[in-house]
Amino acid sequence: METLQDGVRRESGWGRTADGTPVGRWVLDDGAVEVALVEHGARVQSALVPDREGERADVVLGFGELAPYAGKGRSFGATVGRYANRLARGRFRIEGVEHAVPVTDRGNALHGGLRPFSELLWTAHPVHGRRGVRFSLLSPDGDNGFPGALSVHVSYVLHDGALSVETVATTDAATVLNLTNHTYWNLAGEGSGTVDPHLLQVDAETFLPVDDTGLPTGEFRAVAGTPFDFRAPTPIGYHVQDDDPQLLAAKGYDHCFVLADEPGGERPASRAARVVEEVSGRTLEVWTDQPGLQVFSGGGLAGTLVGKSGTAYGPRSGLALEAQALPDSPNRPEFPSTLLLEGEEFRSVTEFRFGWA
Repeated sequence: METLQDGVRRESGWGRTADGTPVGRWVLDDGAVEVALVEHGARVQSALVPDREGERADVVLGFGELAPYAGKGRSFGATVGRYANRLARGRFRIEGVEHAVPVTDRGNALHGGLRPFSELLWTAHPVHGRRGVRFSLLSPDGDNGFPGALSVHVSYVLHDGALSVETVATTDAATVLNLTNHTYWNLAGEGSGTVDPHLLQVDAETFLPVDDTGLPTGEFRAVAGTPFDFRAPTPIGYHVQDDDPQLLAAKGYDHCFVLADEPGGERPASRAARVVEEVSGRTLEVWTDQPGLQVFSGGGLAGTLVGKSGTAYGPRSGLALEAQALPDSPNRPEFPSTLLLEGEEFRSVTEFRFGWA
């Protein structure tokens, strides 16, 4: 492994794609936290975080080789796009022109079509003067049916025990865009069991109910008095198996929580969620400027994928906290717009702040 600058190393031959192209693995280390990133999918592969005794454990679900990431584990830790989450029937309109994206999940387009960003090889370079790596990708006009040639840069920067994910994108024609990071977290350590005992707090008053295909119904439902009330720290498993139609349809939590004060409004960067694992003392806070947080308790994990520790990932082995736009926004005028025009620049920052006490 080659050291490129202080706290930044690269392993050039960590894996190879099906056509033999080498895939690099980058390691960021600030002395307390160590994060590994992979060029395939511009993804988080591991995060070694200390507990209250100073013992580090890997808190990211993932794999020790490339093959699972190129198969059924494609979303693990990845940058998801062009359009994260769902587009109804894979269709949307821009200025009256209908565009179609291949449907991939129950009649809808999920996470960007047949070859989304999570399955592509990104180019990578160190971030000058910072402990970070910048991943870049050019998505051509018509990629998966999306209009406009899109240039995307995702920078991961590690500083003072926090991992910043900084995204910049531009297009040469009007398009829609929703990018997120799809890391599964388990603060007790990947492969240690379910996240049911983790205490979750989500700073949201409303969430988006979904239909039986995972699409939002359009309702902004108050969390008060429902199993979706995480305004105070609550074990993830406390209500996850309740006889609630929304939980049953999603095999637990797979819902977008609305972070903006007003359903259609913007929000400044602020805390969206906090997770506590009481045995180790590890904590994770998510700070973002995005209007929504998709909380996915991993109910779809079925034990068919074996992680780095040699343990199969069963239901609720990890928790994904995906800061993003609201699902199906191009088809929902009441949701904040995800339209990106030529000459505009999309910018967003999400930060994962680790703690141990």
